[in-house]
Amino acid sequence: MDSLTNVLAHVPKAAVVSFAVIGFIFVADRFISYVRLLLSLFVLKGTNLRKYGKKGSWAIVTGASDGIGKEYAIQLAQKGFNIVLVSRTESKLQALAKEIEQKNYLGTPIQTKVLAMDFSKNDDGDYARLKALVDGLDVAILINNVGQSHSIPVPFVLTPKDEMKDIITINCIGTLKVTQIVCPGMVQRKRGLILTMGSFGGLTPTPLLATYSGSKAFLQQWSTALGGEVRSSGVDVELVISYLVTSAMSKIRKPSMLIPNPRNFVKSVLSKIGRVGGAQNIAYTSTPYWSHALVQWWWEQTIGTGSAWIIEKNKGMHQSIRTRALRKAEREAKKA
Repeated sequence: MDSLTNVLAHVPKAAVVSFAVIGFIFVADRFISYVRLLLSLFVLKGTNLRKYGKKGSWAIVTGASDGIGKEYAIQLAQKGFNIVLVSRTESKLQALAKEIEQKNYLGTPIQTKVLAMDFSKNDDGDYARLKALVDGLDVAILINNVGQSHSIPVPFVLTPKDEMKDIITINCIGTLKVTQIVCPGMVQRKRGLILTMGSFGGLTPTPLLATYSGSKAFLQQWSTALGGEVRSSGVDVELVISYLVTSAMSKIRKPSMLIPNPRNFVKSVLSKIGRVGGAQNIAYTSTPYWSHALVQWWWEQTIGTGSAWIIEKNKGMHQSIRTRALRKAEREAKKA
């Protein structure tokens, strides 16, 4: 203790003051960031969706037949938007369209339009039909929700070629093509919202989901760049980062504190448009669901979202999931 005191006694006072100031700034910055996070999640309201279109304007939802996409369609209809439903399964889309039209939300009949298309086929004819369907509509909101992940976690070198192609085609090419159809009209009208579903898989490199992780990282960079391009035209772009949500894609059925159901997740997204939540360091990006936001904020303030520690933890978790999935498949094969 005496030796430490002697050392400190010989440190110039200016240096001590400098270190103290740096420490204060560091702590103050973290405190302000945390307060900003809490205000964004629990106090401040998001942008009113009427900014993007009047009552009777249209919202387009891709991947609309199930899970998160279906919930986006329902909740936007509840807010008075007519809905264009785009997904692969015609029967599910028709059933959802009928459900929405019969509800008579806000005392006003909601119109729907339906287009069944398989994004994995990358068929120019499908995109031409989509363009013909939406041309002339006052499209206020585009929800880029369509997506695909791996059937089970898999090393990249073992990834089936068709699965790899489908993930890139659906997640990346499909999103770009739909946005290129819709965005010019928004720019011309000088209003609109382009909301694209991101993922923790794009935020943090994820071994055994390498292709999916890369596709979501691509959407992150593309969405941020697009936001910078069209902001001056009155069009808002937002990439929504989420952890797991109960859905067919996640294969998780039971919600928990960290894993919401689609209804609660979408409700948080639509109520916090324009609020960054946990994504304080990435422009045109939000992490609105409270528990996801807290996890992201903690990672970014401590170990970093791309740290070796997180990558190894991700690898271990997905290796365990893969092992269980392979064992289950082996048991089912023996029963057959």
